[in-house]
Amino acid sequence: MTPLGVFLRGVLMGAADIVPGVSGGTMAFITGIYDRLLASIRAFDLPLLRLLHRGDLRRAWVHVDGAFLLTLVAGIATSILSLARVIAWLLEAYPVPLWAFFFGLILASALVLLRQVPHWSTARVLCLIIGLGVAAAIALSPVVALPPGLPAVFITGFIAICAMILPGISGSFILILLGMYSTVLHAVKNLELAVMLVFALGAGLGLMCFSRVLHWLLRRYHAATMALLTGFLFGSLLVVWPWKHPLDWVLGSDGVPRPAQQVPVLPWQFADDPWLLTCLILMVFGFALVWVIERRWGGS
Repeated sequence: MTPLGVFLRGVLMGAADIVPGVSGGTMAFITGIYDRLLASIRAFDLPLLRLLHRGDLRRAWVHVDGAFLLTLVAGIATSILSLARVIAWLLEAYPVPLWAFFFGLILASALVLLRQVPHWSTARVLCLIIGLGVAAAIALSPVVALPPGLPAVFITGFIAICAMILPGISGSFILILLGMYSTVLHAVKNLELAVMLVFALGAGLGLMCFSRVLHWLLRRYHAATMALLTGFLFGSLLVVWPWKHPLDWVLGSDGVPRPAQQVPVLPWQFADDPWLLTCLILMVFGFALVWVIERRWGGS
């Protein structure tokens, strides 16, 4: 895999992580680097500390697959820093067409993951249903307002990163549920280093813990874990379904009222919406885009 290929995969992951409802882990999976990413993260362990203590930087670099990880992180950072303003503007100006596009992306991603589960059994179907139920429950959950401050930012980073690495559960949507999405996005847009650093520390600690659990599950119960992740992805379609009615409203941390809880409705309830046909076209385009990516890079 070339450095450019790894960098572009990072760009895709960063773009996905910005948007609520889309997981960077999904992009890592369908572009064929998910296992390598988990292995690289898991390599931050005691043997690495011993290598660093001895001053053996070359072996430490190889131990964590440093070239791969650095290139991927550069792609993610480039995408987040360059697309944060664009995505924020699209979410404000054209939310329904954007959700329609990402619905197509996620639906195709779920079907890609479905193909990765061999020999369906009762236990694997049950894992699929559990994953779908958990993701659906998260999607329909009301917003929880965390108290403002850096401790809340740290906790948010710890929780959100666990979702970001999972295909199907969006870290950005977890930020919304915790009432911290606008806070974190504002910090990225305006380079508020204190908030970004505390969030990164929480995310780093969460990543170290959760990646080991996920790696163990994939090693010991690969097919069942894949079925669970596929269920997460199908359940997350409720998050990005474009047509919803709000049940309640909450005041965001930026002072703007936002839906606290929404329920999906059928698109023909918006038959008079001039964007309806555009949304359907964007759904098909997003679906086709994932299949092109999977055909081009999925086996790499």
